[in-house]
Amino acid sequence: MSTTPYPNPQIVFQQQYESVRRDEVVGVLLALFLGCFGVHHFYLGRVGLGILYVCFCWTGIPAILGVIECFFMPGRVRMYNAIQAAGLAAALGIAVPGFMAHPGWVAPGYGYPQSIHVSVQTDPASGTGSGETTLTTCGNCGQTNPTGARFCTGCGTRLE
Repeated sequence: MSTTPYPNPQIVFQQQYESVRRDEVVGVLLALFLGCFGVHHFYLGRVGLGILYVCFCWTGIPAILGVIECFFMPGRVRMYNAIQAAGLAAALGIAVPGFMAHPGWVAPGYGYPQSIHVSVQTDPASGTGSGETTLTTCGNCGQTNPTGARFCTGCGTRLE
């Protein structure tokens, strides 16, 4: 029987996250200097785009796109890191450390916060309608929205 204690999930998360996270500066430099070969796409695991850039590197178009994409790389790297963090946290069954301080935070690519549908009974004697009104509450900010609204009037999040 082993005497080693069960590791803390947050410590395991930090160790795993440090091994899979990407650096923004490295992404920008790869896009700037090796963007003509699509190395910045390989760096973020976008193998298909990387191969496409390699196939067309002789035309010079990927070089121009690489210079343009170096401005978008910090956001792409942050998105990649957020997706990796959400995946690791889900695998460990914990909340994403550091991200859950923001209410309604959703990892990119994992959908929108669930909206809540509320039925409110109104007084039929007042002549305001049929006696029941359906309101949709945003799962992100808690704002109540009119029936049929597709986006929250408070934060702009898509309502389902």
